[in-house]
Amino acid sequence: MFRFACCALLMALPLLAWPEAPVRVAVAANFAGPMRQLVADYQSRHAGAEVAVSVGSTGKLYAQIRQGAPLDLFLAADEARPRQLEQQERIVAGSRRTYALGVLALWSREPGLALGAALLNGGELTPLALANARTAPYGGAAEAVLTTLALPDSVTLVRGENVGQTFQFIQSGAARAGFVALSQVREAGGSLWLPPAASYPPIRQQAVLLDDRPAARAFYDFLFSDAARQRIEAAGYRLETP
Repeated sequence: MFRFACCALLMALPLLAWPEAPVRVAVAANFAGPMRQLVADYQSRHAGAEVAVSVGSTGKLYAQIRQGAPLDLFLAADEARPRQLEQQERIVAGSRRTYALGVLALWSREPGLALGAALLNGGELTPLALANARTAPYGGAAEAVLTTLALPDSVTLVRGENVGQTFQFIQSGAARAGFVALSQVREAGGSLWLPPAASYPPIRQQAVLLDDRPAARAFYDFLFSDAARQRIEAAGYRLETP
């Protein structure tokens, strides 16, 4: 009798509706805030959908993926790492797409500062924070801007692991000003300067699908919907023409 009951249960298993595992998303630190909003938007449209988000520098997240981290989507702050994953055949074919064009900003929590090249060249903005260029594309963009200036040796540079940590340095007062993503500081008050776009390489932020299971594909598709694109643009990014 027990054996018959077990067999009957096993035969019925394919008919049971097992809940799907959460969609596991790795996202670059600059996009953490917009991603929280996008997840909320998605869940309001898809009752019961679960999305687990991991935040870090693009370089570190890329390394985790190469080491086999169980992730479904990767939203980088550049196009280099997604392209490398594509070349290594670690992504779903055809899934590498640009979801945002990043905008670099120089920000200080102090209001009333005339941020710009003059203050930077005058050495008044010290310590000056920026992200590590080796792991964070916004750090590379900041380094490019600095090469167009005449920053004096008296300026102390403080490097964060990613733009999230860089923002914390400035917000806490550990740095007087620093280079972060516009999306982080649009509503933060203080003082703001946008370096000319021509002074740094385009920050083309790309997403890739790492696992093509239905829940992951559905969230990936949502990220490129009109509603999501409007949210991304409102957060302080530019959009690539479809």
